[in-house]
Amino acid sequence: MLSLKQNRGAMMKSKVLSLIWRLACIVFAIILIAVGVNMFLGPHEIAAGGLTGLAIILEAGIGVDRSIIVYIGNGIMILLTLIFLGREVFINTIIGAGLLPVAISLVPQYTLVQDTMLSMVIGSVIFGIAVSILYKNRASSGGTAVPPLILQKYFGMKPSIGVFVTDGVVVVLSLFIFSVDSFFFAMLSIFITMVVMGYIENGLSKKKRVHIISKHHEAIAHDILHEIDRGLTIIPTVGGYEKQEVPMLMVTLEASDYRKLVDVVNKHDKEAFMITDVVSDVYGRGFTYGSGSV
Repeated sequence: MLSLKQNRGAMMKSKVLSLIWRLACIVFAIILIAVGVNMFLGPHEIAAGGLTGLAIILEAGIGVDRSIIVYIGNGIMILLTLIFLGREVFINTIIGAGLLPVAISLVPQYTLVQDTMLSMVIGSVIFGIAVSILYKNRASSGGTAVPPLILQKYFGMKPSIGVFVTDGVVVVLSLFIFSVDSFFFAMLSIFITMVVMGYIENGLSKKKRVHIISKHHEAIAHDILHEIDRGLTIIPTVGGYEKQEVPMLMVTLEASDYRKLVDVVNKHDKEAFMITDVVSDVYGRGFTYGSGSV
């Protein structure tokens, strides 16, 4: 009985800590967005999509404070979130959408970097990281960050592509307020944001999957297991020319270990046949469940 209560207590504590961590991530991401807008994109009139970009356009065009525009737009998007994305995303979006105007009004509108190109690149990277953090925690900052979530849920579109599509519409509007230079800066900013999000979605730490065919496969396999400390799979294959069965080794390893693998193969067989692929995600022992062999 005591053990059951302890387990329930541990589970409750874990849920609370998970909730606190998620909220902290959302708050951090919102602050990053405000910094990117007020200190890097906004000062150079780069309306790089999103509700914040639309707010920059309308502020310049009709003189309404950008934080007020964000409040109104977020109200509409929160309603769409409740209808299409469910309770959890709705609650997380309320938090993000409520905090974003506050963060934008509190973070100083200051030109931190004078060079427009450099400021655009920095702001776009910050924006991409922030939005990825929000999406990873099933949240958004409201605004045009909501449609990509809807597109992902109902059409399987990657968030990075969804952001590119929805933000592209906003950027086109900037042509009517700002210069052509600002338009192209905004387009480039969206592209950089999409690339950053793509890297984060697909994993920053790339792995390599290598297939090796060699007559000295046993010696190569031994060194992979004991010198590189990686597991492997032996796959029976049949050569198309000689029609003979030849074992093929398949090993997945960190990119930093690839040079070691090449050296091991060359040591035993300089004529070995190797095929190398780059993979985005690897799950299992040795990668996500601790170190050691896969």
